[in-house]
Amino acid sequence: MAENEQAEGAGEATVAAPPTKGKLKLIIAVVGLLFVVGGGAATWFLFFRHPAEEMHAEAPPAKPPVFVEVPDMMVNLVGVAGERVQFLKIKIVLEVKEEKQAEAIKPSMPRVTDIFQTYLRELRPTDLSGSAGLFRLKEELTRRVNVALLPTPVSAVLFKEVVVQ
Repeated sequence: MAENEQAEGAGEATVAAPPTKGKLKLIIAVVGLLFVVGGGAATWFLFFRHPAEEMHAEAPPAKPPVFVEVPDMMVNLVGVAGERVQFLKIKIVLEVKEEKQAEAIKPSMPRVTDIFQTYLRELRPTDLSGSAGLFRLKEELTRRVNVALLPTPVSAVLFKEVVVQ
């Protein structure tokens, strides 16, 4: 009798095992299906859908910047006593966004020239060495001109010519 009960219990266990394998196969099949569907959706979103073209209308063309010439300047640089005097010759252009700003700057040009010359006369030849020196000079001149022309911002100070002799 004990043998019959064990045989019946073993038979039930064998019958119960296949449904577990079937559930595992079902889970794997569902995960695989989700993976394929997700991959297809990602492919469609990345390669076939182009909402940027549909949503954006043509942007108006950007206005080109306006340039204001600053008179050429030639200043002597600070040097050590007894050494030869070195000079800096520089041609500068101011970049602004609109023509109205350029017209507002022109009456203040003597002030801009004065601020630039005052600053340039304090420079040493070593201050202008290399591209880093010119970058610092450009940033400082931009800052100074923006302070002098406070309601009218200048986008950039551009060098046309820089000569140290």
